[in-house]
Amino acid sequence: MTTSATGRRQAALVYNPIKVDEGHLRARVRDLSREAGWEHPAFYPTTVDDAGQQATSQALARDVDVVLVAGGDGTVRAVSEAIAGSAVPLAILPSGTGNLLARNLGLPLSDPDEMIRAALGDFRHAIDIGWARLTRVDGTHEEHAFVVLAGIGLDADMIANTRPDLKKTVGWIAYVDGAARSLVTAVPFRAVFQIDDGRLHSTKVHSILFANCGTLPAGIALIPDASITDAVLDVAVIQPTGVLGWLGVWRKIWWDNSVLRRSRAGRRVLERRGRDASVHYFRGVAAEAAASAPTPIELDGDGFGTAVRITCRVDPRALLLALPADHPVAGL
Repeated sequence: MTTSATGRRQAALVYNPIKVDEGHLRARVRDLSREAGWEHPAFYPTTVDDAGQQATSQALARDVDVVLVAGGDGTVRAVSEAIAGSAVPLAILPSGTGNLLARNLGLPLSDPDEMIRAALGDFRHAIDIGWARLTRVDGTHEEHAFVVLAGIGLDADMIANTRPDLKKTVGWIAYVDGAARSLVTAVPFRAVFQIDDGRLHSTKVHSILFANCGTLPAGIALIPDASITDAVLDVAVIQPTGVLGWLGVWRKIWWDNSVLRRSRAGRRVLERRGRDASVHYFRGVAAEAAASAPTPIELDGDGFGTAVRITCRVDPRALLLALPADHPVAGL
């Protein structure tokens, strides 16, 4: 990494102008950079044609010392995809509705100045990133990054059915409406999936989720054992049977994972109860699932069309983060 002709470092801000107060945010990054003795920052707004990958590539070509990203989960995912493996640190300024990666990292959600100062500081910590290779029905392939989770099946259909106007008004709660719309016509699909142990599983499922980390908004622990620094993917196979099966999914994800597991007494209840047939968990450094027909795909809450196969892998410590100096990282 090189510095400017003045010997000072420079930050770049990649941001979604629809998701942030553009004038205020640019002013804060500019002012705090000046206070820290850094060069005037570079600014790269995303566009309809560029979710953030091209903007980030331009920032990296400029030899900046840190990239800040502000926008929704899709913007964070796109910027992470472009910066992964570069050794240039990324600072996340929570914006938008979900803030999934920020929530899993325990970052401050309402104080962008703290994260701007973190970007201009010296504390860095590397985390894993996931990659999903999609096989389309015509046999073509493409690969995209994900920082939280990838999914095939009902979860992707739910996202496709979420109304953009409702999401803008009530935030992540709009996904509840999308889920209700999807459940009306939800049918299981035959999937063959394989974890890196080589064993093939064939069963009917509603969704298969590949997680780099596992916490959703409102503290819901989708996959409670998922870690963003363990170099392992956590896979959740959702296969309820009938209405009672869906109640079992909800009990497992919300009550069991998000409430009972947080206390010693609750964990004893779970040990006595045994496994839930509606949700199964697997772990591995790579995993794939194939469907017999084109099936919806989502990455970090954005729809990616349909595919007949998804192959996911983890890229250990490929994303270097800029964090507040006293930020706890032992539990990540």
